[in-house]
Amino acid sequence: PQVAAMLGPCAAGTAYIPGLADFVPMVKNTSSMALGGARLVKAATGEEVSDHDMGGSQVHCYESGVGDNEVESDEECIATVRRFLSYLPSSNAGTPPFAETGDPADRAVEGLDKIVPVNPRAAYDVRKVIKAVFDRDSWFEVKPTWARNIVVGFARAGGHSVGVVANQPMQKGGALDSDAADKAARFIRMCDAFNVPLVYLMDVPGFLVGSQVEKEGIIRHGAKMLYATSEATVPKVTVIMRKAYGAGYYVMCGKGYQPDTIVAWPFAEISVMGPEGAVNIIFNKQVEASDNPEATRAEMVAKIRESINPYLAAGWAMIDDVIDPAETRRVIVRGLEQARDKKIDRPWRKHGNIPV
Repeated sequence: PQVAAMLGPCAAGTAYIPGLADFVPMVKNTSSMALGGARLVKAATGEEVSDHDMGGSQVHCYESGVGDNEVESDEECIATVRRFLSYLPSSNAGTPPFAETGDPADRAVEGLDKIVPVNPRAAYDVRKVIKAVFDRDSWFEVKPTWARNIVVGFARAGGHSVGVVANQPMQKGGALDSDAADKAARFIRMCDAFNVPLVYLMDVPGFLVGSQVEKEGIIRHGAKMLYATSEATVPKVTVIMRKAYGAGYYVMCGKGYQPDTIVAWPFAEISVMGPEGAVNIIFNKQVEASDNPEATRAEMVAKIRESINPYLAAGWAMIDDVIDPAETRRVIVRGLEQARDKKIDRPWRKHGNIPV
């Protein structure tokens, strides 16, 4: 693993060192990185801007995504580096270090159904789910202030390191955009490179749509996450908590992307799109021709919702099981244990061509 701890300024060619690093913590108000310093920028372009405003932690940890975690001091920066490295082996040839946390692997997680509302439109903080499910005090978030509609980071499950990828309904309803796909793809590939198993906590309404996101290249950026999930050979466990709609279901390691275990909570919905959207597209003429459009719309939404429940998905082998939310931790630990020694041998090729 390579870490670039940003304790001060970094300009010109040296800025590519953090650009290539696996982890880049930045000290607030002290560190900066840019391809040209303030004086060079003024001479070359006429723009007057400070090093901090151009490339400080507020820029790179909140807007560009080049930085990972903003910290308050040099001491906290070094401690953050130590914490990051504690989840990884010393090289790709090793296995992630085990740490005894004292948290029983078979602990039931009561109250998850109180954290996650049954109403698919209601928001909640997925970090509460993560902290409840994985070993106590083991959660270490990466890039917490950039692309906040997806949450990634390291945790432990029964003492073993895992990488967590979770949708965040508190931001943009959990819908994915270009930055979220970039963030997740980068993290997934890092975990796969260092043999860290992946756990996907899915509650995704799909990708954002519209002319603006298309101009931003959301297809290409979304393909990065799809590529990363497809190529990862580490153990993968997927938990569908609520929504699993459209292409969001694919990139969050749906059944077709070979998760070793994939389960759903009882109120999960697996579909090409949400019931409301499906009615608007498929049955729009029938609704408009009805004597009572609102009642007809509600009736059709209810019928579609009945057809996308997880029990039907389990019957079609789209998922392995429907579980009580309280069983989530046990299922994750067991699924990872069963897949711990898996080996995937693929035909030799020079390299892939991820849509960077």
